[in-house]
Amino acid sequence: MQKLISDRYEPHSVEQKWIEIWENNSSFSPNLEKSDNFSIVIPPPNVTGTLHIGHALNHTIQDIIIRIERKKGKATLWVPGMDHAGIATQMVVERELNKENKKRTDFTRNEFENKVWEWKKLSGGKITHQQRMLGESVDWSHERFTMDEGLSKAVTKVFKTLYDEGLIYRGEKIINWCPATQTAISDIEVEFKETKGFLYHIKYPIKNSSEYIVVATTRPETLFGDMAVCAHPNDSRYNQKKDVMLHLPLTEREIPLLFDEFVDKEFGSGLVKITPAHDANDFEAGFRLGLKPLKIMSPNATLNENTGKYNGLDRFVARKKVVEDLESLGLIEKIEDYTNSVGHNQRGGAVIEPYLSTQWFVKIKPLAEPAIEAVKSGRVEFIPKMWEKTYYEWMENIRDWCISRQLWWGHRIPAYYCGECGHTEVAEEKVDTCPKCGSDKMKQDTDVLDTWFSSGLWAFSVYGWPDKTDDLKRFYPNSILVTGFDIIFFWVARMIMLGLKFQNDVPFHKVLIHGLVRDKYGKKFSKTAGNTVDPLEMMNVYGTDSFRFFLTATMPKGRDVLFDVSRLDGYRSFCNKVWNSSRFILMNLPTDFAIKDLDMKSLEPTDKWILTRFNNCLTKYEQAYKEYSFYDMASVIYSFIWGDFCDWYIELTKTRIYNSTNEESKQKALNTLVSVLLSSLNLLHPFMPFITEEINSAFSDEILTTSSWSDLYDLGEKEETSKIDLLIEIVTQIRTVRSELHVPPDKKCKIILKTQDKLTFSLIQDERTSILGLAKADSLELDSDYTVSQTDAHTSFSKGEIFLPLSGMLDLEKEKSRLQKEKDSLEKELAKVGGKIGNSEFLSKAKPEIIEKEKAKFSQLEEKLSVVKKGLEKF
Repeated sequence: MQKLISDRYEPHSVEQKWIEIWENNSSFSPNLEKSDNFSIVIPPPNVTGTLHIGHALNHTIQDIIIRIERKKGKATLWVPGMDHAGIATQMVVERELNKENKKRTDFTRNEFENKVWEWKKLSGGKITHQQRMLGESVDWSHERFTMDEGLSKAVTKVFKTLYDEGLIYRGEKIINWCPATQTAISDIEVEFKETKGFLYHIKYPIKNSSEYIVVATTRPETLFGDMAVCAHPNDSRYNQKKDVMLHLPLTEREIPLLFDEFVDKEFGSGLVKITPAHDANDFEAGFRLGLKPLKIMSPNATLNENTGKYNGLDRFVARKKVVEDLESLGLIEKIEDYTNSVGHNQRGGAVIEPYLSTQWFVKIKPLAEPAIEAVKSGRVEFIPKMWEKTYYEWMENIRDWCISRQLWWGHRIPAYYCGECGHTEVAEEKVDTCPKCGSDKMKQDTDVLDTWFSSGLWAFSVYGWPDKTDDLKRFYPNSILVTGFDIIFFWVARMIMLGLKFQNDVPFHKVLIHGLVRDKYGKKFSKTAGNTVDPLEMMNVYGTDSFRFFLTATMPKGRDVLFDVSRLDGYRSFCNKVWNSSRFILMNLPTDFAIKDLDMKSLEPTDKWILTRFNNCLTKYEQAYKEYSFYDMASVIYSFIWGDFCDWYIELTKTRIYNSTNEESKQKALNTLVSVLLSSLNLLHPFMPFITEEINSAFSDEILTTSSWSDLYDLGEKEETSKIDLLIEIVTQIRTVRSELHVPPDKKCKIILKTQDKLTFSLIQDERTSILGLAKADSLELDSDYTVSQTDAHTSFSKGEIFLPLSGMLDLEKEKSRLQKEKDSLEKELAKVGGKIGNSEFLSKAKPEIIEKEKAKFSQLEEKLSVVKKGLEKF
């Protein structure tokens, strides 16, 4: 027996109800009786905060995929979890301690780690709450955390294996160093900003000569670390100076002029200073040229004892002092304004220092080569394919990966140093005694691993590896990975490399790359821009289903989503449309109504028409899903439900439902309405899980999440639906004319059809009542010889002409005058806006959002003017 639904859709109560039902029924756990498997691992959000708008898009896409595959009868597993986010989490906890006038070093390492674990419980709970509110059908029984015991075991095993094979080593290289946090950081944590500064042209005197050469630099304070000046071998300006030595300004040292092809002879004077300890390119050049690096800076970015009187000065204070001293010695040729791209730590904003430091590295090329081949051979497919080029560019120019961090929070490096003989032992278990000399003076490395090291194992460590678990056997490789383009190298590539290395198979078969969510003007969301959006707030205001549908319905394939909150109102209206239409159907079902299979042969033309339309919808939907075109999927189901089903089929069946004299026709209409509604809810469910579950529950006790997928209706031979299509065309044309001429909705008009077409004659005979109701008319005539009157509105359709006699319904002259005035006003405004957006000065000076606003205004005015002109043509 069916249950009525409330007269209004209340998202919050419905959402909470179904979150509980799904979890109580383990609806998201894999049905292990199924033979086919489908698995996704969630890109683990950082435990440091809350989900942002990008997470909402990413998680919604994954949820749509997993819900469809679950309904298609597969054992589906979507693994949730969070990343411990080393530096980000440590900084957050240290800020919390600062509020209590405490700092990290007030605690032992273990005490501080316990503080972080306490904070993780609080923060992690916020994220999982958001995920539940978003309707994510993850299997919570499989939830993982990159610092939990099992994943920590995997991290240690991988480190030791790579170390034993010579693929992990400890050495001295240039890394990204943050003086504020006193740690190495990854490339992805470096945010480059265009910064106004200066280009200093410094004179380097040539030994035993009155001549000098000029070298340009943005960092004059690093000259104390210069080990040479370099020119291009083919630069004719310096060919005569091949064996000269130079006086290094402000020091007693001499350095050589050398030659190397890495120098750009077109930039500045064609000379560069080589500072191997403080620049990545210089480090490599220095290695080629046999130059020994000299560190002139301390970890806190103050100059050190190798800089003489500048020892102890902050790098920026030292810069100013060095320039003053060079000027006083006449060694500055000129200083130019210069805009430079300067790296900053995205957490805290400190300027990053390229710094020579002893760290742990992964020898990455031997791992990268099979990972490149895996994509080239098609074992891993990027969607869209264009991202494969980005992947190859990164992988083919890959450098060894710095994996150590000078932090307390994270996976501690499993290396132990003997204080007696200096031996280094890497082990999976704690080492108390030196295996080389027997000493008990063993100390573990204080550094932790880069967060990306543990997340690089995510695709298989979540299934219990290194143990050989049933989950690992069944669900690895994963079916697909859904992620943003910004972490293709930092995460996707590393998962492919480590998956191939430790599982001898790719971690996933497909990588679906989606765009970013930007504001409506195309700007990135950021706190500094003040344009951030809280997903939870959007869900509270508009309902989760509207929010989810918006994210995917406005996402062209592979491109960015422009977030315009006004669009959410439209999708909230769509929810209400679905709800109200469903309620209408339920209200008209008899108490003893039972859902039955449709008898296709006995159905009426309108019933067969909607089934044909549904089949078309499902076919397009499935094709779009194969291409992961969620925008097209959303568009297809939206158009079918709102247009074909609600606006046309429901309206066309009302005369049959309300007609008590033909019970058989009424029952066919009700059966078809229910069948198509439930089939449509199935397609809508992956996008809008809450409202579809609630409506479905009024018809069935079966949970929609775990029910079967929709099938095409078996209509036998291709059904002839042109009669209903013709009806819709006629009604649409009449409605358009009425709207253009501002005929009041309550005024019923007369319709005259002029045609010689037999199908139209048959249509009028069968569907006269429907046409009159839908077109708001009181009479309908067929007249193939009709002569048009001056007061008739006229339009055409594919089989003939339509006339609406308007005499007595409108003051035609008054309406014509109104339209003419509106046309004049619109043309005037259009010229004004057009002049503005065609003005190069306006386009060069106005903010991008203002320009977009004016362009949108121009388009709207054009559209309005077109409608008014059509109205005038009717006269």
